[in-house]
Amino acid sequence: MDRVAVLGGGGMGTAMAMVLARSAGDVRLWVREPDRAVAMAETRRNARHLPEVSIPEPIRILGDPHEALDRAELIVAAIPTSYLRDGLAKLVPAVPTGVPVVSVVKGVEFGTFALPSRILVETLGPRETAILTGPSHAEELARGLPASLVVAGSSSTLCEAVQHDFSHETFRIYRNSDAIGAEVAGALKNILGIAAGVCDGLEVGDNAKAALLTRGLVEIARMGVRLGGRIETFYGLAGVGDVVTTCYSPFGRNREVGLRIGRGEALQAILDAMPNVSEGVPTIRSVHALALRMGVDMPITHELHQVLFEGKPPRAAVFDLMTRTPKDESEL
Repeated sequence: MDRVAVLGGGGMGTAMAMVLARSAGDVRLWVREPDRAVAMAETRRNARHLPEVSIPEPIRILGDPHEALDRAELIVAAIPTSYLRDGLAKLVPAVPTGVPVVSVVKGVEFGTFALPSRILVETLGPRETAILTGPSHAEELARGLPASLVVAGSSSTLCEAVQHDFSHETFRIYRNSDAIGAEVAGALKNILGIAAGVCDGLEVGDNAKAALLTRGLVEIARMGVRLGGRIETFYGLAGVGDVVTTCYSPFGRNREVGLRIGRGEALQAILDAMPNVSEGVPTIRSVHALALRMGVDMPITHELHQVLFEGKPPRAAVFDLMTRTPKDESEL
């Protein structure tokens, strides 16, 4: 897989192009807005998302999808979930038939409850897909700091190829056959990122935040298992590993949303001012509706939905979580 096309000119798309360029000989980064693609190619900067990082010259930054995808041997999807289906639909004429796709997208499509891998196949047609997920902030990947991720999918051949071709001294990849669990974990950890931010904004302390995240991990694992994932996946890189990064890093977009909510700001004003997409906001809407439909107990998600979309004060949500009926910790 020497020729790689990365779809998406955001922070993660740019960072993944930089990571993969260390192993692949021909990496092309497709940016949706042609004018922005030209500006990035000329300045070698992603001024909107990663302004302090220089993009290496070998990476070709392109606004023409046909040029970006020409003879690609692997496609990496890095378009936010909310825009993934429409974005891919416009690229269909340029996408080579049968070329495998690796998704680094973390979210759930509102209304359909579709995970990114399903959207990829429904839009681009049948092909091998895999999920590359785990603790992986774009800001650190782009700087070449060490990171360990997991590649998951039903095709062991594709997962082994990704692991073999793209692992290097600062980018370690593990394999996992539980594609459902890995993808659900990557999406639902964004819920906990917002919850962590709310705790920080309210200044309720480390004890409360630790308790909330521990029980939150149980909550998202509960949903993941109901959807067909394996419980152990949520205690690996795709689950607890990504939760730690999302909930404590200053780069976390979802944590920033929660932080500002906890400090009393309005959700729409926060989103309007952010250059990056917070996947956790639509994910909370989707997962809350799905949990109600499936009868899955997700109290933290429920309270966050009330805070974000129903006007409930954050402190009232914390109080209601703390005063729930006592239960055994071992209950999944």
